[in-house]
Amino acid sequence: MGPQRYAGAEDVDEPDALFLPLGAPLEIGSDGRPTGVELELPADEEGEDYSDADGISAPFRPDSIKIHTETTTVDLLLSRLREGMIDLAPDFQRRAGIWSDRSQSRLIESLLLRIPISNFHMAQDDEDKWAVVDGVQRLTAIARFMEPKVTGLGPLTLRGLDYLWRFNGSTYQDLTGRLKIRLRETQLTVHIMQQGTPEAVKYNVFSRINTGGMPLKPQELRHALVRGPVRAFLADLAEDPAFGEATRWSVSDERMADREMVLRFLAFRLTNPAEHTEKDFDQFLTNAMYKVNGLAEERREQLTREFRVAMGCARELFGEHAFRKWRGGQRSSPAVNKALFETISVHLALLDDHERDRLVASRAKVHSRFFELMDDWDFDRSISVGTGDPGKVRTRFQEVARLFRGVAEQ
Repeated sequence: MGPQRYAGAEDVDEPDALFLPLGAPLEIGSDGRPTGVELELPADEEGEDYSDADGISAPFRPDSIKIHTETTTVDLLLSRLREGMIDLAPDFQRRAGIWSDRSQSRLIESLLLRIPISNFHMAQDDEDKWAVVDGVQRLTAIARFMEPKVTGLGPLTLRGLDYLWRFNGSTYQDLTGRLKIRLRETQLTVHIMQQGTPEAVKYNVFSRINTGGMPLKPQELRHALVRGPVRAFLADLAEDPAFGEATRWSVSDERMADREMVLRFLAFRLTNPAEHTEKDFDQFLTNAMYKVNGLAEERREQLTREFRVAMGCARELFGEHAFRKWRGGQRSSPAVNKALFETISVHLALLDDHERDRLVASRAKVHSRFFELMDDWDFDRSISVGTGDPGKVRTRFQEVARLFRGVAEQ
């Protein structure tokens, strides 16, 4: 028998998937590395369709797209940044993939050489503030070089220039007045999704944008478009040691896969799964972000405690197999399954301490019943294909509830 071949993204239509020997597609990040999360297959790839009554999978009408394109200048964009009228979503800058000083310097070099750069995509809110959907790295590089205070980052010193090499080691203040004016008067094209455009339309349109050759992930879009305390709340829970230990520190933050998993837990703690009817699962998660923004601090603290307890119990109960497709034996899927994560963690959070202790004490029985579930075709589909469909949500939550309650109440 020859060596095991791993099918890469070039072998399938899905551009951001890596297929493993066990058959589970794995999400990959913009750097080509696995994110540690199993890729969910959309329903239509398996011949299923959960469209609305009009045959459109998302509430989308061409006449509801309100995009205004304008030509502005670097100086005007910096002015908006100074006045807090552009939201850079600054915690993007702390994630993997931030441009190096050399990459930022080469962008500045392009502007000085009057080489056109890519267009910017913004979303306008009801206060005329713009959220940067595509162009965060470019705008950060420009602002860091010219007005670093607005970014909260250190000033950029040019390095690695290809043509204007004599400016290597220079800061903005070292440039001549003529070059400073050239930079400030550089014209840029900005596409603005105007206020009043339906949320579903925003996500549909912006999801088609390629950033660095890859489409924006839904959670990256949500992060860009939904401001408020939810951003920091998701980041804090994703960085919590309890989450890392339960997932074996395998979930990457490179494309916000970790934050989406946390959000899915919160979404089904704030909405009863039995009452979930939203066919557009991305919109459901977006609505959950707005709900989190509206919570009192005490409620967020309570959810944090529940999340930590659920993570700790999952680790005790399933060990290294927590939140993974496991059918017995020593091997489980190397990737965390998002649908299993939300279902198991929410149910563990809802149990009381006594019930959780009973589960852990009877973990062998839990494992045996879990293996039976994993062999059930309907359950497997509910965690693998079109997992946002309301019927599949109810299936997996009902089955896991029956499993846990059945063992805990014995």
